[in-house]
Amino acid sequence: MGVRVLKFGGTSVATRQTRELVVNHIERERSSGHNLVVVVSAMGRTGDPYSTDTLLSLAREEGGELHARERDLLMGCGEIISAVVLCSALAARSIPAVALTGGCAGILTGSQFGEARIEEIRTERMLRHMERGEVVVVTGFQGQDAQGDLTTLGRGGSDTSATALGAALQAEMVDIYTDVNGILTADPRIVKDAKPLTVVGYAEICNMARLGAKVIHPRAVEIAQQARIPLRVRSTFSDEEGTLVTDLPTALSLASPLKDRHVTGIAHVPGVTQISVRTVDGIADTQLQVFQSMARHHISVDFINVTPAGALYTVMDDDAPKAVRVLQELGFEPETVNGCAKVSVIGGGMHRVPGVMAKIVEALAEQGIPILQSADSNTTIWVLVREEHMGGALRALHAKFELHL
Repeated sequence: MGVRVLKFGGTSVATRQTRELVVNHIERERSSGHNLVVVVSAMGRTGDPYSTDTLLSLAREEGGELHARERDLLMGCGEIISAVVLCSALAARSIPAVALTGGCAGILTGSQFGEARIEEIRTERMLRHMERGEVVVVTGFQGQDAQGDLTTLGRGGSDTSATALGAALQAEMVDIYTDVNGILTADPRIVKDAKPLTVVGYAEICNMARLGAKVIHPRAVEIAQQARIPLRVRSTFSDEEGTLVTDLPTALSLASPLKDRHVTGIAHVPGVTQISVRTVDGIADTQLQVFQSMARHHISVDFINVTPAGALYTVMDDDAPKAVRVLQELGFEPETVNGCAKVSVIGGGMHRVPGVMAKIVEALAEQGIPILQSADSNTTIWVLVREEHMGGALRALHAKFELHL
């Protein structure tokens, strides 16, 4: 029997009612003849009793410094609780199951606590349990280093656990269950007529995830792409198929058989500051000094334009005061525009297609929205606008590229 990996996020395992839905999905897949590995996140979100943030707050209340090793040990507790409780729910339905920590499941990592990288996955124990007909419930977000310590995989770690296990087990499919029914063309809270995508390529969804869409972590998509394992992003709260993520030409052609769509979706990142640094007489290598200073102070830069006249780039709003102070200490007089947003037009079909940028400019000009900066790659065009114009920009671009149809 083939293997399928099902990953359920925190909202999916947060209550008895939602766990019943999870068990329904597991029961359906099991009755279809699949061996199952189920990856779970910690229950709920901030403020819920067993969420990761709530557990960390317990340690903060004591006032002492929490070292990285102990922090990871505490952060792994939420997933362990989820796995054990889900096993109990499965037992109530007479479905045999076993709960495994990341380490017990064979996920071996380096020792960089909080951001550990997976080095190897030993699948023997999971395969033994599946041979006995058991559903293997694995704690997401965690592994084990060479010293036997629990490690966590950083942001999006449960998604990463799921696709890495899928790759190691040569799974037929990895299903990522969330609280939304697949991937949409834009954020439905801003663009009311955003439409669900039936099929999307790995590169496109990876870009969408990096550029503001929070349905799945890009690191997880990259692993699935390398292993050529199809992903589906589905809702825990329905039986609909959701969005298939693949590079299979047949599936992609079936997604839009009547229309060759150049743009797949629109994403956004608010809270951005634009910084402009002009070349100063007497200061050699202005650009080198600017970007070396940002690197030394661990300030991530984006949207970079370099010319003989100086450098133009963006940082997140939270990093802006520090970036300005660093530049001033070097003798520069940076100019800033705070409260901006990065809006991204994404589509694998736009490469070498004339007129895409013209449409972007036209859509924003029609709404009186100035473009502060732009950049592009093979699959994405980015524009920087003021955050107050972000919603209007998203809606205008969504309409201009007819993503609502």
